[in-house]
Amino acid sequence: MGDPKGFLKIGRKPAGNRPVHERTGDYSEVEQVLNSEDRQLQASRCMECGIPFCHWGCPVDNLIPEWNDLLYRGDWKGASDRLHSTNNFPEFTGRICPAPCEHSCVLNIDEEPVTIRENEVAIVEKAFAEGYIKPTPPKKRTGKKVAVIGSGPAGMAAADQLNKAGHTVTLFEKDEKIGGLLRYGIPDFKLNKRTIDRRLNVMQAEGIIVKTGVDMGKDISGKEIMKKFDALCLAIGAMQPRDLPVKGRELDGVHFAMEYLTQQNRVNDGIYVAYDNRITAEGRKVLVIGGGDTGSDCVGTAIRQGAKSVTQIEILPEPPVKRADENPWPYFAKTLKTSTSHEEGCNRRWSLTTLKFTGMQQRVTHAEVQQVAWDKVNGSHQMEEVPGTREKIEADLILLAMGFVHPVHEGLLAELGVELNYGKNIQVNQKMSTNLEKLFATGDAANGASLVVTAIASGRRAAKKIDDFLS
Repeated sequence: MGDPKGFLKIGRKPAGNRPVHERTGDYSEVEQVLNSEDRQLQASRCMECGIPFCHWGCPVDNLIPEWNDLLYRGDWKGASDRLHSTNNFPEFTGRICPAPCEHSCVLNIDEEPVTIRENEVAIVEKAFAEGYIKPTPPKKRTGKKVAVIGSGPAGMAAADQLNKAGHTVTLFEKDEKIGGLLRYGIPDFKLNKRTIDRRLNVMQAEGIIVKTGVDMGKDISGKEIMKKFDALCLAIGAMQPRDLPVKGRELDGVHFAMEYLTQQNRVNDGIYVAYDNRITAEGRKVLVIGGGDTGSDCVGTAIRQGAKSVTQIEILPEPPVKRADENPWPYFAKTLKTSTSHEEGCNRRWSLTTLKFTGMQQRVTHAEVQQVAWDKVNGSHQMEEVPGTREKIEADLILLAMGFVHPVHEGLLAELGVELNYGKNIQVNQKMSTNLEKLFATGDAANGASLVVTAIASGRRAAKKIDDFLS
């Protein structure tokens, strides 16, 4: 490393966020940026670890110490090249990844990890600004045709890698634009969609064929698509949301989080949504059920829409502020996470289970909840309701953000007879192949709902297996 004692001289300095009063009035990205000099100083804090646990913690195996060193030395192009050698889309992960690398950073022992995620996005943004990232079509084509079905991070990564290998790749997407949940599930204040378009332009210039508005299994039958390509990769995500089958679920005003988030993203993109179909938090008392990132995204969106109040509840207990003894470094810290959306104004509550919804004239007005206690029995946690703790939370917009259970089975998977595993995800072997010849699967469709960075890593692995198959 250029400065093995940089971490002793320079303190951790995050870029910070735009002021709350300013950012809640728009959907522009919340996070600010540091100047180049400060960013290089932050990179100097990456020390010469005997074992780079950050690399171990990163799902895409980013060569973090190497590109931090190049960044510190001012070699932005070299840092970009090293970064792209393992990660197709650092502009995505640098914005929305929860940074397991920073949790594993040796400096996180003292809770002052290197600003790895921010360094990553700074490198790729400089690379775009300076013209380091240019279309580089493969010099030779193999003559093999591959269809990638689904254009989320896994599908985009698989398509990119397969195209680089010289195959002719067609990327199919059922929605009107490429990106999957990157585009329609993640709010603009976390990921500006021009970031996706910018990368997509490079990929198309390199020869990837894009077809949107194609719902595979409906617009084109599975049998037909299987005949047209030498290999197919299913990257359809795990889009079946976890429901809450309680009394009153049918009331107006109770929606899945993705119905809500995708609609607002489309509105931001200039797509007209009829008033009668509009899901809005304006003037409403909002209850978000689910304490994860999707729930947090609902909180931030509701605040920007002008919600009267926002409450978020979670069935699990409140996480500790510091690591518990059974959750040591360098593992991902299961601690209390306060997102930028939470900072904007939200009442957060834990250990609450939802019993039923009540309403008037078919419109939801309250959620009845009860406190629960968690005990560890025979190595597993068991939940018990706490007697005498029932209460009603007033809410006229309730958003179910409890995660996803598996890919949608109706349509393509059912038609082709694709085998599923015990979790009702697509069953794949070590070659990421399904029970059908030349049909592969990747990302959340095969692994279950996970992180964007994990999806990219899975897409890259699938591309390698498909390339081996075609070779």
